[in-house]
Amino acid sequence: MDKKVVLKKVSKNIQRLRIEKGYTQETFAEKMGVSWSYVSKLESGILNLSLGKLVELADYLDVDVRELLIL
Repeated sequence: MDKKVVLKKVSKNIQRLRIEKGYTQETFAEKMGVSWSYVSKLESGILNLSLGKLVELADYLDVDVRELLIL
């Protein structure tokens, strides 16, 4: 599977879970202590995420990291 395809699917999972939890990009950014543009880039698949960042995102979203990795 192509790296870009995987990154795009993970990004969409982040966006879906954020919305399900009731966060806007702005409120999620505040919770994470990052800028709104960072969240936007995460959800656009622009940023290459490390395993550590995926674990952090799962914690912020209160989900198992596997939820982010559903392809």
